Amino acid sequence: MKAIVIIPARYASTRFQGKPLALLQGKPMIQWTYESAQKARTIDAVMVATDDGRIFAAVKGFGGRAVMTSPDHRSGTDRLAEAVRNMDCDIVVNVQGDEPLIRPEQIDQLVEGLRDDPKADMATLMTRIRNREELASPHVVKVVTDQDGFALYFSRSPLPYLREEWHDLTSIKNNIQDKHFFKHIGIYGYRRSFLLTFSSLQPTPLEKREELEQLRALEHGYRIKVMVTEYDSQHVDTEEDLRKVEEILKKER
Repeated sequence: MKAIVIIPARYASTRFQGKPLALLQGKPMIQWTYESAQKARTIDAVMVATDDGRIFAAVKGFGGRAVMTSPDHRSGTDRLAEAVRNMDCDIVVNVQGDEPLIRPEQIDQLVEGLRDDPKADMATLMTRIRNREELASPHVVKVVTDQDGFALYFSRSPLPYLREEWHDLTSIKNNIQDKHFFKHIGIYGYRRSFLLTFSSLQPTPLEKREELEQLRALEHGYRIKVMVTEYDSQHVDTEEDLRKVEEILKKER
């Protein structure tokens, strides 16, 4: 089964204009993401899908592959669907352009999960929540799964809620390591046929309330395989996040 990575990237951003081209140790962030994805052993190709000529030129400048897409897409998933509509592939991995620390092992895990489980329409990752701040934060998406590893629900609220131990969110204690709370890592693998179907579906009520696109798949009855990864994620939404990633890269070298 042929698998490709597509990195959706747009220049316009409310919180961080020009984010994909922000420099990390002299290289644009989109290049860090691209080069990490290239190291995945299960991937046949990597491509950036963008609606901005500056990003397109930057990718071409470091020797990467890029395709121009419509500026009218409502989400990165729709941009992916346009990019793969006429491509020969079986599995598409969506790696966000603001994930410069993505691990190639995470990409391989998604591809292998879809290859091994024909019941999965799409796949994603989760990792253990280790502190109360993450569990209580609405910026950290939580996920619960069934006994076969398929998503039951994603939420910005703590999941599951410990009724016997908590009176409200302020009573969440730090000793949560043994409670098996998981946060969602925002990287997705799709079967190509499902990606095209998914992008044609209308947004759903829970998706709108939580502002979580993956809920659209669940609300329409599709199955999302969720696998545990030991690697955490540090995406970049703000310039402060960029500085955090810069510090991590310094420590790793």
